[in-house]
Amino acid sequence: MVQLTDISVWRDDTFLAVDCPGCSLHLNLFTMSISGFRYEASDGTRVPKLNEIQGRTNKKRHSVAFLLLTTLVFSLVGCHQMTKPDVEAKISFTQVPQWSLGDVNEQDVLEGKVRGARQGQHIVVYSKTGRLWWLQPLLASPFTPILPDGVWRNEAHLGTDYAALLVDPSYHPAAVLDELPNRGRGVEAVAASRGQEKSSSFFVNFSGFTWRVRWPPSDRGGTRNPYDPKNVYVDKDGALHLRIIKREEGWTCSEVNLTRSLGYGTYSFTVEDISNLEPAAVFGMFTWDHSTDEENHREFDINIGRWGDPDNKNAEFAVQPSFMPINISRFAAPAGKLKHTIIWEPGRITMVTSRASGAPGASIVSRHTFTSEVPTAGSEAVRMTLYIYREPNGNTSDLRHRAEVVIDHFEFLP
Repeated sequence: MVQLTDISVWRDDTFLAVDCPGCSLHLNLFTMSISGFRYEASDGTRVPKLNEIQGRTNKKRHSVAFLLLTTLVFSLVGCHQMTKPDVEAKISFTQVPQWSLGDVNEQDVLEGKVRGARQGQHIVVYSKTGRLWWLQPLLASPFTPILPDGVWRNEAHLGTDYAALLVDPSYHPAAVLDELPNRGRGVEAVAASRGQEKSSSFFVNFSGFTWRVRWPPSDRGGTRNPYDPKNVYVDKDGALHLRIIKREEGWTCSEVNLTRSLGYGTYSFTVEDISNLEPAAVFGMFTWDHSTDEENHREFDINIGRWGDPDNKNAEFAVQPSFMPINISRFAAPAGKLKHTIIWEPGRITMVTSRASGAPGASIVSRHTFTSEVPTAGSEAVRMTLYIYREPNGNTSDLRHRAEVVIDHFEFLP
């Protein structure tokens, strides 16, 4: 870092100069008289003499001159600071999946931070099985975005070791590697870690699938909601319970997501009566892709909630972005056990809410088909969440009592 002592300042009765080593800028300041003071740079830039400014006292003139000189000196220091070498890029891990011989069906969160990343750079993730490194999570989604705070997060298939590369936008990652690359040729930094003895994630088994339980906070719901894994459990009958419970830090929410991506197919959720949810509580069944911010994270939703307004209808079908009228369909969900179904096909999503009992067709409450903004299949995973909604302007009612949603069954058909 350049210090003030690196800048030369000298003068005589009529001349004062400031010179900065290593910088092309050289300033000459000439004291023409007690009342006349001007400066010029190498390009001939000039400011008026102080005696050209009327109504100033000598004291004010000297103050202006001193302020001008001080500003120039600190500008030169800033010049050097802007041209100092970039900080060396470094990757660190904050969460690593467990050690495993390999499982093509199971994934876990791989998360970390990067320092010194430049604009446009991405993270590339690998998982090691046997002696080979395999690109994660999919060949079609090789890049992990870096958030503004330097955090990166994705999901990786389980392996013995895990690696993250910071790469330039032009870098083309290989699908399989014998060994990790060194720095250079588009690779800015490399980090690797052995899998943990036990995953730091929380899991539950429900309807024949493994679900990861959320514990980090989330901005979903117009505010930053905390989550607590203790709010989630599976009862003796095999039903999944999601709860909002007030703990020491206030209201805590709940969310689970599948540890594998299922892709196109039919997703069905059978849910007990939740018609008594308060307006501030929202239950959502949706997809989300950690690996990309394109296609709106491949998100589409069935939501049960009034979004803080008791006069709103209590249910909606949506594909993202849902602020477009063509991408949302609101309806009134009745009391009682309901079955919510999502049929996802290339270029088409059909959503249906029906009564869990009754003749097929006659029990349909609402049905809607979307053909706009339909995402392609990637590394998305289905999720269920129960959270508090608050508008940023504070015009919505807050939650008064704990909430609970019981999901009897989940089913997927390819």
